[in-house]
Amino acid sequence: QRQLVESGGGLVQAGGSLKLSCAASGSIFRIDDMGWYRQAPGKLRDLVATVTSDGSTNYADDVKGRFTIPRDNAKNTVYLQMNSLEPEGTAHYYCNAVMIGTSFNHRNYWGQGTQVTVSS
Repeated sequence: QRQLVESGGGLVQAGGSLKLSCAASGSIFRIDDMGWYRQAPGKLRDLVATVTSDGSTNYADDVKGRFTIPRDNAKNTVYLQMNSLEPEGTAHYYCNAVMIGTSFNHRNYWGQGTQVTVSS
């Protein structure tokens, strides 16, 4: 079965940094877009950043200049480097990927998420 597993969340003080990881596993022909989304209590799930298979990136306005989304295609892994964290960044962070299976179908996958808490 194909799946995404996130790691790297935790508690950090405002102004600090965290690096999240998301590894894809299973029978995969190709992974297209990958991205990170976050959801705070009582709020909708919002896009944080996405990256295509060739490295093109897109960031939410409120994280531009502070977050980056590196991708390692050889490891089927995407990262979210978060710098200058603010309390407003406290949320459950989810990894998303569009994966092409060995039968050449494609679909969206979501990880279980990892909690990021930023204290002031």
